[in-house]
Amino acid sequence: MCFMQRCINSCSLKKYMQTQSLNITEEEEQLQPIEELQQYGINMADILKLKQSGICTIKGLFMLSKRNLCKIKGMTEIKVDKLKEMIAKDTHQGFRTATEFAQKREMVSKITTGSTELDNILGGGLQTMSITEVFGEFRTGKTQLSLTLCIAVQLKEEVGGCNGKAAFIDTEGTFRPERLKEIAERFDLNPDEALDNVIFARAFNSDHQNDLLTQLSVKFAEEPGKFKLLVVDSIISLFRTDFVGRGELGERQQKLNVFLSKLLRIAEEYNIAILITNQMMSDPSATLTFVADPKKPIGGHVLAHASTTRIYLRKGRNETRVAKIYDSPDVPEAEAIYAITGGGIANVIE
Repeated sequence: MCFMQRCINSCSLKKYMQTQSLNITEEEEQLQPIEELQQYGINMADILKLKQSGICTIKGLFMLSKRNLCKIKGMTEIKVDKLKEMIAKDTHQGFRTATEFAQKREMVSKITTGSTELDNILGGGLQTMSITEVFGEFRTGKTQLSLTLCIAVQLKEEVGGCNGKAAFIDTEGTFRPERLKEIAERFDLNPDEALDNVIFARAFNSDHQNDLLTQLSVKFAEEPGKFKLLVVDSIISLFRTDFVGRGELGERQQKLNVFLSKLLRIAEEYNIAILITNQMMSDPSATLTFVADPKKPIGGHVLAHASTTRIYLRKGRNETRVAKIYDSPDVPEAEAIYAITGGGIANVIE
């Protein structure tokens, strides 16, 4: 073998080892439990305080600001500075090349919606590590899409699933396990086993909704890699109930923003797909600007900026429904026709 060929082989091997090292590092960082802080001299009492606040991994700790960490009972500014200093040395959260980030993006999975057309405009399905918002009027299939995804996520990867579990936060009392059974039968899954792979909680106010999200952070850390979907149906309902009128709008948006920030951290921290459903309202200014559709999603700019992908659902001809990509960094604007069936969201039969 010539010298040049040996050099090429050596460089290829070096590049391969660097790639392998990067992948291992990313996966380890993703699931590094917060208990590992003990090796840096952090006592267990402080670690328990972090876990009670929903911070269960090293990455989750890194993602929180110093200001928010200081709000945790018992966490002083000195303790927080020490924590930040130690984890900064042990994590890889600085600049990286686009190639390295592309390798991290290979961890992203996609979940089928049950409709081929809808999957196509989404680039293959609902993505992990992101928040997907669906909004529309009543009877457009928001809850049915949520239930369909709870079953679809359990499918094997080769048929559009993630071989994972789902978590469901219900704020409107629309969760129906009997519908899950019907959808499971359509996908040839055992209905009883499918139900066991979905955990559910009913939220009764916005504070409770926030507490449930903290509980889920602990659950996801206890079963790393098992959960691949989190549904919040609907995201805004309880915030609208708890904060009424213009006088409380600012506080409502502030608390909603905190909740959405937690959702995004969970999506990235645990490589989970997050689906949130949203309601619509009449837009009083639409008549002045001659807008064709005088309705808009609730939540304002706070919700609009937090959602990675936004999908507008509306009623079509007869019993069909139409989904439109409203905003997304991954795919262009497009529309798909789908149907709501006994087996969940499906293709329209001509």
